[in-house]
Amino acid sequence: MEVAVENKTKTLTGAEALIQCLLAEQVDTIFGYPGGAIMPIYDALYSYREQINHILVRHEQGATHSAQGYARVSGKVGVVFATSGPGATNLITGIADAQIDSTPMVCITGQVASQLLGTDAFQETDVMGVSMPVTKWNVQITSAEEIPAAVAKAFYIARSGRPGPVVIDITKDAQFGRLDYSYERCHQIRSYVASPAVEKASIWKAADLINKAKKPMVLFGQGVILADAQQEFKDFVEKSGIPSAWTIMGLSALKDDHPLNVGMLGMHGNYGPNKMTNECDVLIAVGMRFDDRVTGDLSRYAKQAKVIHLELDPAEINKNVNADVAVLGDCKYTLPLITNAINQGNYSSWLEQFNELYQEEYKAVIKEELNPATDKPISMGEVIKLISDKTKGESVIVTDVGQHQMVAQRYYQFSKWRSNITSGGLGTMGFALPAAIGAKFGAPDRQVIAVIGDGGFQMTIQELGTIYQSGVDVKILILNNEFLGMVRQWQEMFFDRRYSFTEMINPDFQTIAKGYHIPSQKVKERTDLNAALDTFLNSEGSFLLEVMVGKENNVFPMVPSGASVSEIRLR
Repeated sequence: MEVAVENKTKTLTGAEALIQCLLAEQVDTIFGYPGGAIMPIYDALYSYREQINHILVRHEQGATHSAQGYARVSGKVGVVFATSGPGATNLITGIADAQIDSTPMVCITGQVASQLLGTDAFQETDVMGVSMPVTKWNVQITSAEEIPAAVAKAFYIARSGRPGPVVIDITKDAQFGRLDYSYERCHQIRSYVASPAVEKASIWKAADLINKAKKPMVLFGQGVILADAQQEFKDFVEKSGIPSAWTIMGLSALKDDHPLNVGMLGMHGNYGPNKMTNECDVLIAVGMRFDDRVTGDLSRYAKQAKVIHLELDPAEINKNVNADVAVLGDCKYTLPLITNAINQGNYSSWLEQFNELYQEEYKAVIKEELNPATDKPISMGEVIKLISDKTKGESVIVTDVGQHQMVAQRYYQFSKWRSNITSGGLGTMGFALPAAIGAKFGAPDRQVIAVIGDGGFQMTIQELGTIYQSGVDVKILILNNEFLGMVRQWQEMFFDRRYSFTEMINPDFQTIAKGYHIPSQKVKERTDLNAALDTFLNSEGSFLLEVMVGKENNVFPMVPSGASVSEIRLR
């Protein structure tokens, strides 16, 4: 069968038309799981196996996380197939994750025949009602003729403006129905403004505040990455001379070793940027949404500072932190305008205060974490630092959620763009393994390392089957402390060490890996760690390395929940 050509009319079934639409949108990879209500689409896909690579996951949630990993590392739209009922509902966690982390994704679900809608038919679920709160847009298709326009609109909405997930629910009779197929990609939708117009007055106001600042500070988030504005942001930072700190979603937008990169914001961020948030006189937020994990107690957050907020989504302006100057628009275009309008800046004495606080943090936390005493257990930090050194910071690091996530983001020295893949806003345990699979398909020439805790690993452990069947090369690092580590840390610090149901009795991960024909190794002693990491990183194909780390090691610094960022604790 021929590859789709836009606007070329021919008679097709709805299922065939859908595949042609995907080809027209240059889709090359789909993550999915077949079932009765989507069977016509899968039958149509069978004829296009040379053009589209379908990855059979082991659970529909795995499909969504894989599509997220693929999208985040490649900048393309991730695509998911699932059947009706439980197939569709199993997507919801990943869809919600993509929504809050602004990941472009199109999920296509099969649905019972249109005459059965509302009858509680076998595997019928109100996919529109269930998915509406966690999608950027959703639509149900009940006739074949609707498919091309809906798909075009879905891809445009998913990738434009602030990206996000879209759901297309297609009834089985629409898949079987016939239409005179033609396709036209969507470039605009009435009443939908993908990127607001830039107001020049806001540019001049922002530049004026920056030029007058004595102690300015930049906070940057994923908006820089989504806008593909790495160079524009670097130019702004270097001309302004302003210390710049990142959210976990903004990590890798500016190289870790850049002299103006002062580290990580938030609950387990670096000491300096958290403390100085309440000392600066101008706070410049670029593509970040002032999440509660970044701000701590809002009533005590940066009250002394004038706030400039560069943001694409108007809904984020004044939502959590009031902006003195709101610069709406795509930061790829707004940043150069501000850069051109500001003076060359030099804040060496202000920057030195960040460096002094870093030295405090190094002595109190980092030195011990990266170089623990020989009589102490292996630390997560020393494992991550070794991997960072051995890979020169060039790998794609996909983290799950928990202590290992914070440690990986603190101590892996990212040197490449689009290298940090994690679940930020939703904090989804089980994210890393399937997301790493997707990331490898999205960046086949890059090394992909999944960093996972023993708890999160078991939430999507079945995706080892996807690795085996697809032959994808993913390095899987399990940092095993035999606890739900982050929850245990809170129980230790705030609940008098009442470790209520956080200790894990784990299976033999090596035996499980062997069942999936994935080579593995387990490290208990520090003397074995270096050689094991060399084997892990240099292996042909996927490899699972389990490292036993300190059971009651904690991640510091830490801003306690409900505290001010100024109250960050080093121990």
